[in-house]
Amino acid sequence: MSEKKRENCTVVSQECIAAGIYSLWIQTEKIAADAKPGQFVSMYTKDKTKLLPRPISICEIDKEQGRLHLVYRVTGENTGTEEFSRLQPGDTLPVIGPLGNGFPVEKAEGKRVFLMGGGIGVPPILELAKEMNCAEKQIVVGYRDCHTFLREEFEAAGTLYISTEDGSVGTKGNVMDAIREKKLQADMIYACGPTPMLRAIKQYAEENNIECYISLEERMACGIGACLACVCKSREKDAHSNVNNKRICKDGPVFLSTEVEI
Repeated sequence: MSEKKRENCTVVSQECIAAGIYSLWIQTEKIAADAKPGQFVSMYTKDKTKLLPRPISICEIDKEQGRLHLVYRVTGENTGTEEFSRLQPGDTLPVIGPLGNGFPVEKAEGKRVFLMGGGIGVPPILELAKEMNCAEKQIVVGYRDCHTFLREEFEAAGTLYISTEDGSVGTKGNVMDAIREKKLQADMIYACGPTPMLRAIKQYAEENNIECYISLEERMACGIGACLACVCKSREKDAHSNVNNKRICKDGPVFLSTEVEI
C-alpha cells in the first residue's frame, strides 16, 4: 500500500455530468504519483464545523500531469460534497491519499475479465479498465436512467455493456441482468458498487468458481483505520481488533470476495 500524503490540491476543472454527479480534476503531484486503481482520497471542507474528511474514489490517474480525476455524488444540502460542488478552477483544498488497497490489476493478465460498476461505483472502474492488460475486457456498468456518465471513456477502454433500471439504455435491470441477457462469461471479476449489487456478484462468482474482487462502499470517519467506524465481517480475525472484522478504509476497500461477508 502506498504511503498516504496530505497536500493542498488545486482545482483544475469541474463540471456537472449528470443529476447530482460532478466531475472534478485536481492537481496533486505527490498523491497522483502513488495512486492505483481502486484507491480513494479523503477531501476536507473549509467548514470548521465539519471535522471529518469525505472519502472520494479515484476515477482516473494522470501521473504525467500530476492530476487525479474524481467523480462524486452530492449527498444533500449543507454537506461536504455540496461544498465541493461549488469549487472553481484555482481553488485549493486539503486532500489526504492515496488511501486503501486497490485492485490487483496484475492478476488479470491473459484472462477474460468482467469489470463491473453500479451507481457511484461506476467511476472507480474507469482507471482499472484503462490499466488492465487482459485477454478479454468486458466492462459492465449499471445506471438508474439514460444519464450514462463516462460512457465515451469506457467505450475507449474496452467492450462496454450497459444496464439501466428504467431500460432507457442497454439492458433493463442491473449488471447481472446484462450478463445473463448477453450470455457473457469471464474467468475473473472486479466490481464496485452498492452492497446489494456486490452481494449478487459475490454469490454468482462463488457459484461459478470465479475469482472475484469487490470494492466495498461504506460511510467512513477517519479514513485511515483508527476509529473502526467502517468494518465488515470477515472470515479471519483482524490483528488490530482481534475480532472477525475488516476495516474497509484500511484493509480494503478492495477485498477478495471470499474473505468477507456482505
